[in-house]
Amino acid sequence: MRKTSIQCLVVCAALSLFCASADLKLGFYDESCPKAEKIIFDYVKKHIPHEPSLAAPLLRMHFHDCFVGGCDASILMNSTSKNQAEKSAFPNLSLRGFDFIDRVKTLIEAECPGVVSCADILALVARDSVIVTGGPFWNVPTGRRDGLISNSIEVLKNLPAPTFNFSILQTSFASKGLSLKDLVLLSGAHTIGVSHCSSFSSRLYNFTGKGDEDPSLDSFYAANLKKYKCQVPNDTTTIVEMDPGSFRTFDLGYYKHLLKRRGLFQSDAALITNAATKAYIIQLVNNPLEVFFKEFALSMEKMGRIEVKTGSLGEIRKNCAVVNS
Repeated sequence: MRKTSIQCLVVCAALSLFCASADLKLGFYDESCPKAEKIIFDYVKKHIPHEPSLAAPLLRMHFHDCFVGGCDASILMNSTSKNQAEKSAFPNLSLRGFDFIDRVKTLIEAECPGVVSCADILALVARDSVIVTGGPFWNVPTGRRDGLISNSIEVLKNLPAPTFNFSILQTSFASKGLSLKDLVLLSGAHTIGVSHCSSFSSRLYNFTGKGDEDPSLDSFYAANLKKYKCQVPNDTTTIVEMDPGSFRTFDLGYYKHLLKRRGLFQSDAALITNAATKAYIIQLVNNPLEVFFKEFALSMEKMGRIEVKTGSLGEIRKNCAVVNS
């Protein structure tokens, strides 16, 4: 894609992002359902500490939702006999926490029927889950409405893949109005959580289709992954920490691993192939953790505004898994 085309893409995406998110505001439910955000936070605070590993999947679910059709809870919808929904697409099969969102929705509906959207609930739950596990706080302006369409085909068209190189990543994020800085910061969410061998095993066993290893991957790290984790190329069940040593702690470990060429995914490794993003990663590592928290918060709020539906668009789903009848 020519440079002028990319610039036009970024400008158009940014303009549509601004227009779509114009009606979001902090405290949107202060009058219509004043206890909503407290009910959500209290539930998260009560249950996530007993299952801290759920924070990462819930954060990932929010990301997957926003990148496909905007932050409209389309990721929560079930497939029907006539339509395969987003959650049925391969990249989403490993998502979990749908029942958690459903339980929160039930509590909110009991308090204020038909008022609070599933999209806002997902955005708030993702934020609150990170907070109660020691991660950063970010503002979540509310007022999103729920989408009416969820199509699995759109997932592969829009969701960044772990196999993306830098150029494709840049284009993918730019199409959503996100900058290279946002790319680095949002990738920092990989500081918590795990992945399956199948998401990156080609880097270990068959990078170019000739039974070779990705030369950009640290050889010691690769050897350990082969020996202790992904012992066969077609392993689809073993899980691996994305930030070895502190995968439940929101810290700078992920970025430190990147600089040692120990990013798990090809998309992680890609971040140090560009001078600008590598320089920013070095800057993050050399500054206090609070700097990362502050910057991550800004990018998360920005991501949460992608192509949102407000006003009379969409609906407020009674059940997050199905459109209203």
